Amino acid sequence: MSTASDEKSRQAPAGERVADWADGRLGIYGAAKGMVRKVFPDHWSFMLGEIALWSFVVIILTGVYLTLFFHPSMNEVVYDGSYVPMQGVRMTEAYASTLDISFDVRGGLLIRQIHHWAALIFVAAMLVHMMRVFFTGAFRKPREINWVFGFLLFVLALFTGLTGYSLPDDLLSGTGVRFAQGAILSTPIVGTYISMFLFGGEFPGHDIVARFYSIHILLLPGIMLGLVVAHLILVFYHKHTQFAGPGKTNNNVIGAPFMPIYMAKAGGFFFLIFGVIAIISAIATINPVWAIGPYRPDQVSTGAQPDWYLGFSEGLIRVMPGWEINVWGHTFVLGVFIPLMIFPMVLVVLAVYPFIESWVTGDKREHHILDRPRNAPTRTGIGVAWLTWYFVMLVGGGNDIWATHFHLSINTITWFVRIAFFVAPVVAFVVTKRICLGLQRRDAEKVLHGRESGIIKRLPHGEFIEVHEPLDQSALHTLTAHEQYKPAEIGPTVDENGVERKASPTEKLRVKLSKGYYGEGNQIPKPTAEEYNEITSGHGHH
Repeated sequence: MSTASDEKSRQAPAGERVADWADGRLGIYGAAKGMVRKVFPDHWSFMLGEIALWSFVVIILTGVYLTLFFHPSMNEVVYDGSYVPMQGVRMTEAYASTLDISFDVRGGLLIRQIHHWAALIFVAAMLVHMMRVFFTGAFRKPREINWVFGFLLFVLALFTGLTGYSLPDDLLSGTGVRFAQGAILSTPIVGTYISMFLFGGEFPGHDIVARFYSIHILLLPGIMLGLVVAHLILVFYHKHTQFAGPGKTNNNVIGAPFMPIYMAKAGGFFFLIFGVIAIISAIATINPVWAIGPYRPDQVSTGAQPDWYLGFSEGLIRVMPGWEINVWGHTFVLGVFIPLMIFPMVLVVLAVYPFIESWVTGDKREHHILDRPRNAPTRTGIGVAWLTWYFVMLVGGGNDIWATHFHLSINTITWFVRIAFFVAPVVAFVVTKRICLGLQRRDAEKVLHGRESGIIKRLPHGEFIEVHEPLDQSALHTLTAHEQYKPAEIGPTVDENGVERKASPTEKLRVKLSKGYYGEGNQIPKPTAEEYNEITSGHGHH
């Protein structure tokens, strides 16, 4: 017969009792049971998204520290801090507190550097991650919404960066704000009102730093945090995509469980990223506001450049001719307004591309196996063309730097960028597509004849040939697992009642675009099983 002392000795450990107590009230165990056994595939390119995620975490951590010491005020003070060259100079409290963080707060300069470098790496990692998703077709059903979430994160990161590097109120950031205000003023009818509302009066006003501060630390990060959570939830819900391989199908995932293997790797990866960012921040100075000085509306810093991710938007305005028209007594500055319209349009094209491709191809199935970029040459060409346009405009945004560093004419660079704006993406598309088709031909050759071994053999009649080694089954599967679609065709021209049916312009456009994706000359037929068996059995061998 058991006693009370026996029951006490058989009690579970304290940690387990706490877990049971929480599970009885929150249902944690049931929710977490499936999550911890969630399987994630392993591939180096999947780490790109984690670089963006952990960089965002670093930004949040360092940003919280910086908010403790930064004063978002444009009230003027006379600097009397420890940085001697600026002593006695009139400046805003925002700029003065930035100097205090850099020179008087313990570890402040390092935290500032980490925060800025992490922001640059965050945007870069997101762009590269999005391009990985784009080139491999990971945005297809059911992940179109997650692609839009990722796109919104990218756009919000651009504006978060703009509001962030504008806070110190130094000459460089003030010049960038002045640039943005000029773009706002070019908006017909409402531009002046928006500018007056944003700046609280005539530029520069006294409110912009405080307003940017609220936007930078509350509004935009809050939205981004919500999008990150939604993005990760959808990754769990849809399961992670994987590259083709033996045993991998649309109905399974081959990899490691979330707990403990994946979490151990992810945790270690966070500290690795944090460490690399910290090392870069310790040895590479970025945004030395003390060397630039406080903002004054009557001055512009030489070689003023925004952070790289906004350089393309500045390039649009720099290379645009200074067109103006007068209508009903109002001047429309087309040289600024047209680039202001092109900027969001090009970004939106990237956002809606998954829906465009789905409509063109007519493919409504779920896809959990990734494409190799070479097997989707049209999509890959479009992606490379977009990146080419992006970097051409980035060159345009730094035309003065290119001119001074390489001793070139700024007019020559500007005209080069104007021409390249239209020509370079087309050339990049054609060249990329040709390269993809060439790689497809090489894959077909390797499937049928094996890989080159480097061994040269002399035949009895004197001919020299290179011995080819057959591929293993895993390699054969990888090279032949992709699907090859047929282009869409216009439906029957006569309906069931024998009445002639005219194809709509939309249907004709879809068929034409579909042929651009899958028509003759846009994909190389992969070897059939019959061709492979004929070659490997010795028939038709050279």
